[in-house]
Formats: sequence, C-alpha cells, structure tokens
Amino acid sequence: QVQLVESGGGLVQAGGSLRLSCAASGLPFSSSAMGWFRQAPGKDREFVAAVSWSGGTTYYADSVKGRFTISRDNAKNTVYLQMNSLKPEDTAVYYCAQRRAPVATMTFPEYDYWGQGTQVTVSS
Repeated sequence: QVQLVESGGGLVQAGGSLRLSCAASGLPFSSSAMGWFRQAPGKDREFVAAVSWSGGTTYYADSVKGRFTISRDNAKNTVYLQMNSLKPEDTAVYYCAQRRAPVATMTFPEYDYWGQGTQVTVSS
C-alpha cells in the first residue's frame, strides 16, 4: 500500500520560510518521480515543483521559481520543498505526489499517488 505523508506546513509571515517534507512508502522510491502541487480555496489544484527519480531534473511553476527548491533523499524515501520569501498568495494546501515512472512531469493527472496535504498559511 502506497503512503505519502506530508509534514512541515504551518503559519508564517510574508518573507518567511518553511520546509515541507513528504515521506513515501509502498513503492520503490528511487525509481519514482515526485511532485508538489497546491490548492487554494476556490481554486484548481496547480503544479508547484517536480523532481526526477535521481534528482537530476527539476521543474518549477513560474510563480515559485527562484523562491522554492525541490529536492529528494532516496536513502530516506523523502522529498522536500524548501520555500523561501513566502507571499500571501502562496497560501494553500500543499500536496505531495508520486509517479510510477521515473520522469518528472508538471501535469497532475500523470501522478498516481497523493498525500493528504499540509496547510501553508502566509500572513501579510
């Protein structure tokens, strides 16, 4: 059974930082691409960042480029999202997602498994 468990969300002031973690189990982690998506109230789920199986390829949404960094530790079966210079518009529930394939993509239907989400709230 595949499980993805996010942690690290919370309340932070604008300009602050948070690091999200996602611990994965049940699927060979080192052969899976991983992604982060987010959904704000009343909005569609949107892509944030993705990383290939090796960590060698990463993708970012334009809105977070230069502020967020995705990384992974295959020895710990964990993917991270370092979020700096946070803005109120980053407020959302953040979801970790895993593909059964090694290649990262930016499209949520191409991800097979999802975590339960962690709330990030940025106050102005």
